[in-house]
Amino acid sequence: METYADWLRARGDDELRALLSARPELLAPVPADLTALAARAATPAAVSRALDRLDRFTLAVLEALLVLPSPTGPDALATALGATAEQAANALGTLRRFGLAWGDGAPAAAPGVRQSLPHPAGLGPPVREVFAGYPAERLTDLVADLDGEAPRGFADSGRLLARLSELLTDPASLIDDAGPEARAALDQLAWGPPVGRVADARRPVRLDTATTPIERLLARGLLAAEDDRTVTLPREVALHLRGGRLFRDVPAEPPPLTPAAEPRPEDVVVRAAAGEAAGAVRLIEELLERWGLEPPPVLRSGGLAVRDLRAAATLLDVPEWKAALLVEVAYAAGLLTRSGDLDGEWLPTPAYDLWLMRDTAGRWTELARGWLKSDRAAGLAGDRDDRDRLINALSEAMVRSSAPTTRRAVLEVLASADRGVVVGEDALRARLAWLRPRHGGPVRDRLVGWTLREAAALGLTGFGELVPFGRDLLAGDDPEPALEKYLPEPVDEILVQADLTAVAPGPLVTDLARELALAADVESTGGATVYRFTPESIRRALDAGRTAADVTDLLTRHSATPLPQPLVYLIDDVARRHGHLRVGALSSYVRTDSPATLDEILADRRAAPLRLHRLAPTVLASGLQRADLLDGLRAMGLAPVAEAPGGGVIVTRPDAQRADPPPTAEIVRLRPDDRTDASMISAAVRALRAGDEASLHGAEHARQAPAGEPPRSPAMATVERLRGAVERGGRVWIGYLDQQGQASSRIVEPVRVEGGFLTGYDATRAAVHRFALHRITGVSELDDAS
Repeated sequence: METYADWLRARGDDELRALLSARPELLAPVPADLTALAARAATPAAVSRALDRLDRFTLAVLEALLVLPSPTGPDALATALGATAEQAANALGTLRRFGLAWGDGAPAAAPGVRQSLPHPAGLGPPVREVFAGYPAERLTDLVADLDGEAPRGFADSGRLLARLSELLTDPASLIDDAGPEARAALDQLAWGPPVGRVADARRPVRLDTATTPIERLLARGLLAAEDDRTVTLPREVALHLRGGRLFRDVPAEPPPLTPAAEPRPEDVVVRAAAGEAAGAVRLIEELLERWGLEPPPVLRSGGLAVRDLRAAATLLDVPEWKAALLVEVAYAAGLLTRSGDLDGEWLPTPAYDLWLMRDTAGRWTELARGWLKSDRAAGLAGDRDDRDRLINALSEAMVRSSAPTTRRAVLEVLASADRGVVVGEDALRARLAWLRPRHGGPVRDRLVGWTLREAAALGLTGFGELVPFGRDLLAGDDPEPALEKYLPEPVDEILVQADLTAVAPGPLVTDLARELALAADVESTGGATVYRFTPESIRRALDAGRTAADVTDLLTRHSATPLPQPLVYLIDDVARRHGHLRVGALSSYVRTDSPATLDEILADRRAAPLRLHRLAPTVLASGLQRADLLDGLRAMGLAPVAEAPGGGVIVTRPDAQRADPPPTAEIVRLRPDDRTDASMISAAVRALRAGDEASLHGAEHARQAPAGEPPRSPAMATVERLRGAVERGGRVWIGYLDQQGQASSRIVEPVRVEGGFLTGYDATRAAVHRFALHRITGVSELDDAS
């Protein structure tokens, strides 16, 4: 008899590639041969993941295969499901492609499927199976009560089960005889699940001793006791209650995507989304710039404190949910991490500086990819967990394994809608319930709502419609060209006004934006950003090491108009007083060249908490720490600076801090598309075929490497030759060092060169292998005939 492995072995390479594309988890790692692939495909975890990818109709066809008598063809399936033969045949084709149905004639469920679907179509086992655990005495009593007389002759369990199955084929009279209360109990189990809980389910009951509705059902075989507390409805009884139907309603086509709003012109939709995309990039840059200067602490339990999240929302002028989203996206994109395990701070990473060097479209692409692939649900920030503990942003409690698949599923539904159709949330949930029936529940419903809200905030959708660059991102293509067309060019000019404000008519170039954020405060955002210059903001720039000339030159270079006198006076006035006082540590001291200034400080009642006393005409000492003394003097309206022991000025506000990710802090770093690509699948199919041949004909089937010493070549030339072989799909001869430093020759068909590794099909080992580039001694090209 043909086995499942034999059936896989008889498939063509295209069919095997389709199977591995549909179920890429079967390739981790690549099985040794097709027998091993068949065994892995039948494991409960692999079958469950495959079932999770089936739509409602295809899953119903698979369940029908388990319920209907064999052989079952498309016509019988179509009749049972109320569909057309073509629809049933298409569903069977999908099941065969997933390896969940097999056989070249009548289809059968693959190994492992029945165990993963214990109650197909919500039905329990047939009478022969569900009563198989009954002892012969109980079966004899049951058949005697239903037949009206004891079985004649020797009655073994097989004959008793056969007779009981005949008696329950048409249970109408038995159900009527059990009474309306018993019928109501059966109706609750009729459409599944077919199991219920009762006390003392295995107690012996007969027709003449049954008193309760459950006892009357047990005495008539309408319920079967699985154990002491579980009863099961036999399949024949359930089908009778259903009127012979397997399912209530299983549409073969997905529910329609009914529009929820009037369509808008495409240009308006895309421009609105592009504006949101640019805004998200700007907000994350503004937040990380501030946190690079004033990083918030990491909670002992991990995550970001509520007060720090609220402060971020106030800084960015956004709701708290959006602040949590921006923080989580920055973390997912690898731009933000914690500085250490204990008493750490949330700081930008060195990758943030590289991110700043990209244009706006490139920055958005990194953020959107991080969001799409992240397993963190930003919408959970501020919620309570099962133990009524607060869920903080950036904490481990934000992780939800179903988040990335739900995001992708939502966006794929939006992508399937026609242009101009704004899909309503209810219609979206109905479509998802049909596409992925095993992933339902309140968690998915919340994730769907969050995904729609977050996609709009990040600019993937405009007015509820997925835009072209969002479609490119979803398909794994480069979204930057489609986005760049709708983004305004960064400007390097501002309009400085006499009321001490500056207007940026668009997004600023990075250097100007950073310097302006240091010397001015954002007053309002929108199509244009308004900055206001204040004594505190100018002092902030001076504290960071800028001079009055630096600030004036910056504004002069980038202002479209001459600098107004009030602003020049403000800068000069703050700079003239800045550093007039010097604060050091004795614990701390105040020094100035003007004794009269110290007289004024000592005479001021506000200086009493500073605990000052005069050491010399130009020096005051304090018992406070230097930072506290600086804050106290500034609160009095003065502008002191910190002084080093040698008399130099200490820059108290560094431009930025950065934190390399510690080993225990995981940063989500994902490839643009983590799905297994076609080249890897093709290499895996070759390895499976070769493994099969090797298992049949011995290891000598593996290709022998050329004779002679392994090739040697310079490191850069090695990498370039490997990349060239990947592009043209050729084979190469490489030398490879093992962990002991022994060189060996390999014939490899390269598939991918990245991250310091070469991945490809090793013909000398008949397997897909991953080679460390630093261990490859050299590369020599081979022609197709070698």
